[in-house]
Amino acid sequence: MELEILYQDEYLVAVNKPSGMLVHRSWLDRHETRFVMQTLRDQLGGQHVFPLHRLDRPTSGVLLFALSSEMAAQMMPKFAGREVKKTYHAVVRGWVKEAAVLDYPLKEELDKLDDKRARQDKAPQEAVTAYRPVAKVEMPIAVGRYATSRYTLVEMKPETGRKHQLRRHMHHLSHHIIGDVNHGDGRHNRMFREQFDCHRLMLHASALELIHPVTGQTLKIRAAVDETWQRVMQAFDWPISSLDADSIFDNGIAQLQS
Repeated sequence: MELEILYQDEYLVAVNKPSGMLVHRSWLDRHETRFVMQTLRDQLGGQHVFPLHRLDRPTSGVLLFALSSEMAAQMMPKFAGREVKKTYHAVVRGWVKEAAVLDYPLKEELDKLDDKRARQDKAPQEAVTAYRPVAKVEMPIAVGRYATSRYTLVEMKPETGRKHQLRRHMHHLSHHIIGDVNHGDGRHNRMFREQFDCHRLMLHASALELIHPVTGQTLKIRAAVDETWQRVMQAFDWPISSLDADSIFDNGIAQLQS
């Protein structure tokens, strides 16, 4: 398969990462054969690529790479310094009533094998997420003890980048992201599989905004959603335009603005 390239110049390239695809090879999943880095490298004729941030395996959306180690070194501080703005969309259980900013520190999640040498007693780290409801629906489908089920399309803008931050923050608010097997609600996940053939985490990195390190222009990149997202949106009568993080974004097209 080929990756959808959202933006490319001589310094940077951005792709729309599919849900379920690892960014790079990991010994934690030795049987996996498809990786974004290797696929993109092959697609670009052997060009080395350097990931500038991460997206979890089940998350889809905008993923940015540098095309040289020098550019990667120049860009990494911008991500660490919160100069890059990220926008995500998610489908969550329940009705999110109003926009808010959640400032809720998170204890670092450690992998049993990968982080076995890491300190186990670290204090919780600052974690801040701005979020707002975009669309709501009530479905005549019983889940648990309720005769109907309610869901919200939420836009989220993380101000920090902790591991699984958005999933854990929504869990903290009891608005679990649909399809989250670790921090979600199994009853709602099962209903989505059965009713909407939805077998993925409903979390999508919709947009990325940054100042281009060479041109100084504002670079805004948007990623369209996949067929599963479109199917759920249609079932809930939510227009795809609800996912527009900003009206200046052209659907699926990266653009430069001075």
